[in-house]
Amino acid sequence: MVELGAGTGPFTAEIQRRLGGRGRHLAIEIDPVLAERLRHRHPEAEVLQHDAVQLRPLLDERGIDRADVVVSGLPWALFSPAAQRHLMDATAAALGPGGAFTAFTCLHAVPLPPARQFRHLLADRFEEVVPSRTIWRNTPPAFVLHARRPRPSCATAFAPGA
Repeated sequence: MVELGAGTGPFTAEIQRRLGGRGRHLAIEIDPVLAERLRHRHPEAEVLQHDAVQLRPLLDERGIDRADVVVSGLPWALFSPAAQRHLMDATAAALGPGGAFTAFTCLHAVPLPPARQFRHLLADRFEEVVPSRTIWRNTPPAFVLHARRPRPSCATAFAPGA
């Protein structure tokens, strides 16, 4: 299990609860202050203070061939199209053939061009993309995008040796 943009750790806590001591959890956070806080709050997670675009090399350094699941708390709608492509390619290359990618996104961002670009990238890189119901209790309201099975051409684009 890989978590991108772990931030203050709300997803980290839930991932740890669901893993229940089974499996490996890499939490990637670029901000050094947040990464240090996560290390103290969630010592059972491997917290890496790095840019998520370096996902493939980070997995390689740890002897991890493929991730089964990548969960993202990254603000995709705030990234440029180029940054989105680099991150999405890194994510698809890290997942195994049956892998799943989950991203949390805010409802108000849906009509924005970067959010539309992100959904286009998901549809291009994965065989199946399914949005959850709107989570109205969240502030601001949000939903989750579940993407499954990276397309083979995308999964190998940034794979080791490719």
